[in-house]
Amino acid sequence: MLRFAFAIAAIVSHAILLSMTHPATAQMSAPVDRAIPANGLRLHYLERGTPDKPTLILIHGIERHAHLFDHIAPEFTRDYRVIAYSMRGHGDSAWSPEAAYLVEDHVKDLEALIQQLGLRRITLWGNSTGGRVAQVYAGLHPDMVERVISEDVGPERPQSISDNFARRVAREANGWASEDELVRELMKRAPRTPEAIIRDYTRFGTKRRDDGRLIWKRDPNLVKGFVETELWQYVSKITAPIIYVLGGASPIVPLETQQKLKATLPNAEVVVMPGLGHYPNEEDTKGFLVIVNRFLKRG
Repeated sequence: MLRFAFAIAAIVSHAILLSMTHPATAQMSAPVDRAIPANGLRLHYLERGTPDKPTLILIHGIERHAHLFDHIAPEFTRDYRVIAYSMRGHGDSAWSPEAAYLVEDHVKDLEALIQQLGLRRITLWGNSTGGRVAQVYAGLHPDMVERVISEDVGPERPQSISDNFARRVAREANGWASEDELVRELMKRAPRTPEAIIRDYTRFGTKRRDDGRLIWKRDPNLVKGFVETELWQYVSKITAPIIYVLGGASPIVPLETQQKLKATLPNAEVVVMPGLGHYPNEEDTKGFLVIVNRFLKRG
């Protein structure tokens, strides 16, 4: 009984922390865990809202997972059926035996998800690599897409970014002794991100190795698909309204790329959130929602 009481207290404490950091979280209902087969792999996703509403699909960045939207996804359930999925090689989705992890491979899984669920006129929101997936899908299927939100990512990935990711995967191969150790490291990397979000990142994104070390639930072969990338051929075909929400302190979408986006897509909107890094929605959730709600024409 004492152990049970401690467990309940821990859950309540976590809920209180989330509600203090993000008020909307206090009212959120737990998402429904689901999975579908996609291109021979099991694709895990979280669903909120009801099927009678338009669909908003949330696509995470490299080495992350579907639960990284838990702090903000409930904000959209009034107007949308919200689906957040873990891309192949991430979280609780299956790993590709062939290490097929190019952006185009992830797009094929998104196509399978949309087809199997019978979705039409969807809104896409992707951050980092997920934003590249959203842009490519929107270019390939303009008739299927209502709006696109691309968070701190454009059509280009330079080799330097690919190399940095490969070095980090190698460096983290031995994992961590505890969740607290990993959380402390992540908070140093992203000091603006609330601890509650980082805790969810680690809790749902890690597993115990046989020797007890904590390691990421990600395929190390993701590095084989995280390569220098150029997607202008797809982006140039986007017809849906699209907004690029960028972190002002992030180098991912430099000024020259912003200018090319505006020239290539005259109706595209580029908004820079000053001082923020690669995940503005986590660092300033309220400010991000103001921008996105206006774009989605939500009251």
